[in-house]
Amino acid sequence: MATALSMAAMAFLITIVLGYPYLNYLRRAGLGKRIRSDGPSSHIDKTGTPTMGGLLVSVVVLALTVCLTLILYRESGRSILLPMVVMALTTLLGWYDDRMTLVGRKGEGMRARTKFALLGGIALAASFVLWDRPNGLGIDFVYLPGIKKPFEIGIWVIPLSLLAVMGSAHAVNLTDGLDSLAGHTAAVAYAAYGIIAAQYGQIYLVTFCFTVTGALLAFLWFNAHPAEVFMGDTGSLALGATLAIVAMMLGQVLLLLFIGFVFVAEAVSVMLQVVFFKLTGGRRLFRMAPLHHHFEMMGWSETQVAQRFWLISMVSGLLGVALALV
Repeated sequence: MATALSMAAMAFLITIVLGYPYLNYLRRAGLGKRIRSDGPSSHIDKTGTPTMGGLLVSVVVLALTVCLTLILYRESGRSILLPMVVMALTTLLGWYDDRMTLVGRKGEGMRARTKFALLGGIALAASFVLWDRPNGLGIDFVYLPGIKKPFEIGIWVIPLSLLAVMGSAHAVNLTDGLDSLAGHTAAVAYAAYGIIAAQYGQIYLVTFCFTVTGALLAFLWFNAHPAEVFMGDTGSLALGATLAIVAMMLGQVLLLLFIGFVFVAEAVSVMLQVVFFKLTGGRRLFRMAPLHHHFEMMGWSETQVAQRFWLISMVSGLLGVALALV
């Protein structure tokens, strides 16, 4: 645990130090975000704010994890390659999508089908590695919340993992709509799973989770309202997909419903809005979706929404950890 906490502090410091020159590069390169016109009018002022801040988080986490694995874990830490590869691939996918929002057709990014298919391919490959016993990790079980005995599900791990990775990636992506919101909630989620991993003795996952947490806290230094940089799909897709992989490796993927409660609420609000809109011929269930925009339209300030959602994430994270330790 001491190593994990030290890595979190190191990730924080390195990300802070590299953040300033990286932010200057984004500004010089003109990599500013185009704000969607169908969002809250108060967000129009954010136009031109640099994006792709998530790339810095991923690079720091992957570099530190590689160094630590080579020095301390070596053969015993090979399983950490799976979340590292998933983070690397989804970071690249998000980076390409962010680039297209700047230079692509109408600044709209990748087509939804294309992004969904590419993310699905990464998720499916990772799910096979999780399940495959001879060459992969041999994960064929899940824990039910509050129950200590694992429940074997065999090959059903693959569709469960596929659903978790896809759902988590998109949920974190939807949450990334306010300054510091996705960063705060993701940091809490990774810290919670780091604590669970420590109880299970999976030291390499403990270190990985707390390294991500440290880098995210440093990212929030620059993403605090008013944000100097956005996470972008570069960060949100990677953080969401990798979080699901960590949860699957621990057998505690169902706890994502608690630990990632804010992410779940954001995703469900969008689905309910779409269904309600179609069933009622154009009426809206929420004033605007995702959920954080609904509260903005009710008169809450951006900072109020972000901080209150963060507090909810901390309480739900504590509940998730408690259920894992029962």
